[in-house]
Amino acid sequence: QLRLVESGGGLVQPGESLRLSCAAPGSTLDYRVVGWFRQAPGKEREGVACISISGDSTNYADSVKGRFTITRDNAKNTVYLQMNNLKPEDTGDYYCAAPQTRFANIQSMCFTSREYDVWGPGTQVAVSS
Repeated sequence: QLRLVESGGGLVQPGESLRLSCAAPGSTLDYRVVGWFRQAPGKEREGVACISISGDSTNYADSVKGRFTITRDNAKNTVYLQMNNLKPEDTGDYYCAAPQTRFANIQSMCFTSREYDVWGPGTQVAVSS
């Protein structure tokens, strides 16, 4: 059974960086699309970035393009979200998600929450001066 755990959140000032990690202890992220979502206080959850099974294809929300980078290291069984030039509007709870079924081809719908059935508990990111 796939289980996901996020880490790396924290409180930073505008313009600073954070790197979030998504791990799958006791299981594997191999052969799965992985997405990062976030939810700001009082707002709906939104897709931020996703990465294909091979790692060759990535998608980003317009609000983070050029600032966030999603990568995967299959050897370490981890997917990362590098967040640079953070802004106060990036504040929120960040979640990684993946489909339970390996090889599920959801890359074209990777910002659709219902395509994922395994979610981590989330990690908080706060950007404030």
